[in-house]
Amino acid sequence: MGAHHDDLHDAAEPHGRALRLGIGGPVGSGKTALVAALCRSLGPSLRLGVVTNDIYTTEDADFLRRAGVVDPERILAVQTGCCPHTAIRDDIAANLDAVETLEERFGPLDLVIVESGGDNLTATFSRGLADRQIFVLDVSGGDKVPRKGGPGVTSADLLVVNKTDLAPMVGADLTVMSRDAAAVRDGKPVLFTSIREDRGAHSVAEWVTHMVDAWRREHGEPHHHAVQSAVQSAARQAPAS
Repeated sequence: MGAHHDDLHDAAEPHGRALRLGIGGPVGSGKTALVAALCRSLGPSLRLGVVTNDIYTTEDADFLRRAGVVDPERILAVQTGCCPHTAIRDDIAANLDAVETLEERFGPLDLVIVESGGDNLTATFSRGLADRQIFVLDVSGGDKVPRKGGPGVTSADLLVVNKTDLAPMVGADLTVMSRDAAAVRDGKPVLFTSIREDRGAHSVAEWVTHMVDAWRREHGEPHHHAVQSAVQSAARQAPAS
């Protein structure tokens, strides 16, 4: 059996909407901390929305709200009730509803971040949900993890190796991780970071900014789809003069 999974969903219509960024990775790799860091760095310049995924709780959304990194109303929690990859790849309806709700309530938005629940190395987002994907590893699993591959590691638009400050404590060789990640990713970018030391994850934020700028150039400035629908509805209901 192959390691890759077919995407059952077509990409969403891209014109005039926010870039949708999926962030996945194993439990404890620092996904929520990365989302918080990106909100700190990008919030002053971009209009943001955030969707979190947990199986049974709203823990990640609650963490972000307590951190005060973005307006709490702009954070929606999805309780998947199932394996995290199912909700981001196979049955994306709940996440897509959350994304579209944020766009309708607060649009136009520039960026909607969808954080997956913790999963394994095979976790990927459907292109029907996420336009770009970041996969987050951390050094605590050892320096062998990147060479194990898996679709999350090999196919994500950006691989982030987090918690580099812990490398000496766990005996992880960052040079080995960098070499092995490059070997399995076929030229796609890899960034090393310690969000504990860089609370804005500035190298990752710079990459995301480039993705948002490229999205705008290709698909136009985001506009509020709900506003256009409301105008059309009002026009239909207006009495004839």
